[in-house]
Amino acid sequence: MSDYIVRATAANASIRAFAITSRDLVETARQDHNTSPIMTAALGRLLSGAAMMGTMLKGEKDLLTLQIQCSGPAKGLTVTADSKGHVKGFASNPVVELPPNAEGHLNVGGALDLGILSVIKDMGMKEPYVGQCQLQTGEIAEDLTYYFATSEQIPSAVGLGVLMNRDNTVKQAGGFIIQLMPFTSDEVIEKLEKRIAEIDSVTMMLERGLNPEGILEEILGEFGVEIVDRIPAAFVCDCSKERVSRAISTISKKDLDSIINDGESIEVKCQFCNKAYKFDIDELKELRK
Repeated sequence: MSDYIVRATAANASIRAFAITSRDLVETARQDHNTSPIMTAALGRLLSGAAMMGTMLKGEKDLLTLQIQCSGPAKGLTVTADSKGHVKGFASNPVVELPPNAEGHLNVGGALDLGILSVIKDMGMKEPYVGQCQLQTGEIAEDLTYYFATSEQIPSAVGLGVLMNRDNTVKQAGGFIIQLMPFTSDEVIEKLEKRIAEIDSVTMMLERGLNPEGILEEILGEFGVEIVDRIPAAFVCDCSKERVSRAISTISKKDLDSIINDGESIEVKCQFCNKAYKFDIDELKELRK
């Protein structure tokens, strides 16, 4: 499998961990939305984080949505994931150009600036669960770390990275999520904090040839890592002409009449994958009924 997620435990199951390699799915998103390098990095990090968080869902049909609304030129990001490693998403403004940040990297934090991260879990209840927090840095990994600590009270460390080629295609993408269980000993916590402070960036680890298992071994090796599961990951959009038809049929009859009277076929694009669906006048008249 090309892109995949591993789930693991360590330190006698007092640590749970996830890691992903996501180059192909981030490159698919880049191609679908024609994103600039900064927005490829921003969307790619959120897609990678959501894919891992999706595998934390319990139910087959549960869905997770990560939404960022922000004051920066990016305007916002929306990503949806299921429990099977499928993920899709889009940027409100796919093209943002900014100088590199102080470390010389793509300035994702500058593109997002101030904002709110919302985590929406649709688990088949009457109302979905919604957790929110303010963006801390806009770099996304730190924002998810803060979300887990404040909204779910789970001490976590999140690392996410996207590295671009000179031709603006995706060279590397991936990430990890390390979480502490309530019974984790102080000794393990201390050692883990020290270890996380020492590790390379996600993209550096991927550049060194580490796969998701290797990333978790590098971080948690001394705690005895046990791989629990491997799940293929992919950018998958479930849009169809039928679904778009249903959306069009919710337009008021007055507006639909106006479109029909123009006498020209229309094209409707899916927000998540940019696929275009054409409807001719006869089809629109059928929907009007």
